[in-house]
Amino acid sequence: MIDILYFAWVRERIGLPKERVETQAATVADLVAELREREERYALAFADTSALRVAVDQDLADFDAPLAGVREVAFFPPMTGG
Repeated sequence: MIDILYFAWVRERIGLPKERVETQAATVADLVAELREREERYALAFADTSALRVAVDQDLADFDAPLAGVREVAFFPPMTGG
């Protein structure tokens, strides 16, 4: 089981701040593909992954990051500082 956290407009499109899922995904990209297949709201939220960032166990990661042993994946839009 992996905890998935959604932030900002990702959370708004999916309608949940977090959920726990059972997955066979090997990478973050595989997880996204599984989520897209669930419902249209997931497909909309993950339609353009170039507009998203991901953290795996609270460390920034790429979509090709492996999920073996991972407890948490978070999706959020890029942030700017100033």
